[in-house]
Amino acid sequence: MEEKKTHRLVEKPQMSARFLADYMAASDQARRTILRSCKYRAIARIVQHDDAKLAITKYLLDAKFDPTALEAEAEYIRNKIYDSDFEKDCNEINADYVDRFSKVSENLNLPKNFQWAAGNTYPSQEINGLKVSFAPNLLLSRPGKKNLTKVGAMMLRYKKGSVLSEEVACFQSSIIHGLMCSYGVEPEQEVDPKICVTLDAHSGTAHCAPTNAVSRFNNVKAACATIADAWDNIKAPSGAVI
Repeated sequence: MEEKKTHRLVEKPQMSARFLADYMAASDQARRTILRSCKYRAIARIVQHDDAKLAITKYLLDAKFDPTALEAEAEYIRNKIYDSDFEKDCNEINADYVDRFSKVSENLNLPKNFQWAAGNTYPSQEINGLKVSFAPNLLLSRPGKKNLTKVGAMMLRYKKGSVLSEEVACFQSSIIHGLMCSYGVEPEQEVDPKICVTLDAHSGTAHCAPTNAVSRFNNVKAACATIADAWDNIKAPSGAVI
């Protein structure tokens, strides 16, 4: 009898912007774990935060900043119909995510004088042999000097009961800035690091790209080459059936 597959092999080096930020801030041992999980994707269903992210982005786009709206959305998600225990757990986890954000949503340290727009999924970009996917939850803009419009993007992060590491957030916001610059903008636009933001939904802290965002992204690009070179030699998890 054929063994049940546990993992799917990703043959070519690829990683999301989020995992790349985690990798940059991780210890050597944690980096190996991140690379293994990116190359060998678990087939078992993984809880996603799609409902929570949608609820929070809608809340931010609405700009009324009424936490009771988030509380109502959390209750709606929690009471969604489910067909399995897994779906029930997903509902609970997403509802907890929104509930937590409702408690910090009135005190967000957001950048000033900007406008929101719905997020976008960009084409994956190859950086030194590593394909990097990038799907910010929101796009930001604000007026600049000399008729320029400054643009940026925001990505949400959340881990129950845990504040996002500042180092991870600084790398992720630097990656947001670097990728947006790499993709290019319209002639009348300019990417602004101050509105390239990682928002920790647990604490409500908005981490803008730091002043050394360019040098951080240069380090990211060097790491991409290292990851690409190492990809073929990354071993599968113990007991994995590919």
